[in-house]
Amino acid sequence: MTAFPSAPADGTYYRACNLCEAICGLQLTVRAGQVVDVRGDPDDPLSRGHLCPKGAVIADIHTDPDRLKRPLRRDGDTWTELGWDEALNEVAARLREVQARHGQHSVAVYQGNPSVHNSGTLLSAGGFVRALGSRSRFSATSMDQLPHHFAAAEMFGHPLLLPIPDIDRSDYFLMLGANPLASNGSIMTAPGMASRLKAVRQRGGKVVLIDPRRTESAAYADEHHFIRPGSDALLLLAFLNVIFAEQLDRPGRLAEFTDGLEELQTAAVPFTPERVAPVTGLDAPTIRRLAREFAAAPRGVAYGRIGLSLQAFGGLCQWLLNALNLVTGHLDAPGGAMWPRPAFDLLMRAKKGETYHGRWHSRVRGLPEFDGELPVAALAEEFTTPGEGQLRALVTIAGNPVLSTPDGARLDEALADAELVVSVDPYLNATTRRAHYILPPAVGLETRHYDVVFHHFAVRNTARLSDPIFPIGEDQRYDYQIFEGLRQRLSGEGGSTPDERLELGLKHGPRRTSLTELRASPHGTDYGPLEPCLPERLLTAGGRLHAAPAPMLADLPRLEALLGAEVPGLVLIGRRQLRSNNSWMHNVPRLMRGPERCTLMLSEVDAARLGISDGQAVEVRSRVGAVTVPAELTDTLMPGVVSLPHGFGHGKAGVRLRTAQARPGVSYNDLTDPAALDELTGNSAAGGLPVTVKPVAAVQESAAD
Repeated sequence: MTAFPSAPADGTYYRACNLCEAICGLQLTVRAGQVVDVRGDPDDPLSRGHLCPKGAVIADIHTDPDRLKRPLRRDGDTWTELGWDEALNEVAARLREVQARHGQHSVAVYQGNPSVHNSGTLLSAGGFVRALGSRSRFSATSMDQLPHHFAAAEMFGHPLLLPIPDIDRSDYFLMLGANPLASNGSIMTAPGMASRLKAVRQRGGKVVLIDPRRTESAAYADEHHFIRPGSDALLLLAFLNVIFAEQLDRPGRLAEFTDGLEELQTAAVPFTPERVAPVTGLDAPTIRRLAREFAAAPRGVAYGRIGLSLQAFGGLCQWLLNALNLVTGHLDAPGGAMWPRPAFDLLMRAKKGETYHGRWHSRVRGLPEFDGELPVAALAEEFTTPGEGQLRALVTIAGNPVLSTPDGARLDEALADAELVVSVDPYLNATTRRAHYILPPAVGLETRHYDVVFHHFAVRNTARLSDPIFPIGEDQRYDYQIFEGLRQRLSGEGGSTPDERLELGLKHGPRRTSLTELRASPHGTDYGPLEPCLPERLLTAGGRLHAAPAPMLADLPRLEALLGAEVPGLVLIGRRQLRSNNSWMHNVPRLMRGPERCTLMLSEVDAARLGISDGQAVEVRSRVGAVTVPAELTDTLMPGVVSLPHGFGHGKAGVRLRTAQARPGVSYNDLTDPAALDELTGNSAAGGLPVTVKPVAAVQESAAD
């Protein structure tokens, strides 16, 4: 990866947007060294000209004056710029010093979502982490999609074998806890979801949304039904109950290599529609009708996302969702849930029968690892709990865990006392302000990029290489240069470059292509629709599909107890917004225009009961913390549910960002409870969180009394 020797020539350039999972193709016009126009690339075979507000301002991130380009060292409240060799030497030495005093695992690593949005980071950070040799690894995975990976590993043999909706050929699209109009898919790389949902209906199909909020996606659905947060697994079992009881199951050819279908049927017996209806909020006749419709659909698919994962039964939800597709003949079938075959296939070297869960545990609570990572809900306590093995240092990679992980305020305090914090990040933010060293990589339009992960989640098999448009300065470094520099200093060993790894993977992958061939197709290469791939793609020890994995069956009594549990008065859910991605992009003024978006949505019914008016400041309180935020009254929420967007809360002391300082909002994760987990997977149960909401005036009067 070499930089251009000079500024780009005037003309039109093409690349994929890496600001969210949709990986839309972009067409950028450059004049006099500046991007003067950004449009969706109409010839991109995946995005077909779609462009969302994030992609439209990708050049604003490139020119953001707040973006860091040189290493920084913090001494007290003073930041000093360093040369790259000096910075890397100091960081490597200090990491080894901490490990020498406190043990190899006393240094933790946290990787944020942007790690998989940048192929340079994705293909090089692992070498540094291995050189560090610590098992104290954390990431945003256990605040997000861990239940997907857990279910995939148990059922299909690998965490990345995630079935993806073949939406472009589906005639019945059942969505639970998903808002693809705001996310552009999310574990369903599908740019232009509005057009795709319209197309389902235009060809005579049906779209059904089940969600505690009537989201933006509901406008493109035939039906929307409210559901009480955290009860989705009960609803899915009731669907299965109806399908088995009425003999609507038809797994087809998959039955030949599937184990556990009888056990799955037995597991669904207690969960009749009549029994789950009072808890879920959907009446029994509706549950039966939806189950029958879905089973009868020639090409149906059930899809569930963050609302299903970020709850106490996330692992059961994602298992049951896969099982529903399986028993109705909608798994590994056109129009159903299928698996892409990407040109760069991360599963090419995967071994059958690998173990991915519980090989070691966290020190304080004994929480099990998954795929080499511990649940991020344990991160703060591993710093604050004294004793042998206590964490003393943290390396963050493209992540902002103070805003993105449970009880972020506690983690913020812990990092203030840490012996060493190192951040590979281009911004000073709520987390990196605690760093002793910030190592900022080149980003976006300066980097070469290939979407290694998101082609595994795409609704069509395509490939696209994005070459850098702008050069980097002599005082900048690419992400792979930073990680390789640290790796060499820690281990004395060198590694391959991202280009070399990409070339090797493309050459030996299922498409037998190369960087040169991809570069010759600037709009992307189309390999066609998803194709059936089972049982060949299975990576279980015996090469068979597991319909009823033992860990899931063992977790069912915990779910059944929900049927008799007391319902909290108010519960909190998050919400996704099209103009940002988690805690990213709030520093882009053009994306932050318009009305305040960090508000607490609550139903008009609840507002009347609580004496809250629209726009009024309210206190939201959970077991671990409280925030004050404007109220936004709506008829789109199920009564008993309130909603706060995640990713805000930038107004921490010492952070001097333009938009974030003007409109910092509050952090959802100042409310999330690290004790609230999906016990099966270790994922944080940040959705359906019990809270109280009061007008600020009432809170102040109570305090005065």
